[in-house]
Amino acid sequence: MLHIEPVTLSTDRLTLRPLSLADVPALGVAASDGELWEKKTTTVPRPEEFEAYVQKALELQAAGLALPFATVVNDGNRVVGSTRYMNIDVANRRAEIGTTWIATSWQRTFVNTHAKFLMLRHAFEVLGCLAVEIRTHARNDQSRAAVERLGAKLDGILRQHMIMPDGHIRDTAVYSIVREEWPAMKARLEPRLASA
Repeated sequence: MLHIEPVTLSTDRLTLRPLSLADVPALGVAASDGELWEKKTTTVPRPEEFEAYVQKALELQAAGLALPFATVVNDGNRVVGSTRYMNIDVANRRAEIGTTWIATSWQRTFVNTHAKFLMLRHAFEVLGCLAVEIRTHARNDQSRAAVERLGAKLDGILRQHMIMPDGHIRDTAVYSIVREEWPAMKARLEPRLASA
């Protein structure tokens, strides 16, 4: 039975720790690095909106539907973003990794590789997931390339899936990794943790 509880996950360079209201100021600073709320292909709050963002994430966690993390670079204990398990399906042992964003100056560094490795390892080796989904805006080429580098498979495109904050309608690319694929993926990712 899939049972998700708050947990801290870490490598030598990155820590994912349970999100809390104490993270609100640091999240605002991280989102300001690149003014992420201006991007059309992601949904990141403005600094003044992070208290409500974190509160909503904690409500979803209390309902057993999400497990949100602060993404922290170990060197300097610096919050550089957030990610979470979401759309948790206990009966079918599935979860989605999503609501992921990283401060602009930390994109295309080791951060995303380490975070995804930690979450996938925990999902398959501790939680016993049969499958993990990763979804992104179909037009978010940077995010899609990162997901594909992990080795996730494209399941398809959910057409006209979401109305974004600016009103445009998002098509969503849905990727997944299944339990049988994890050992080979882990073997490919582990060497990248040192070199990323």
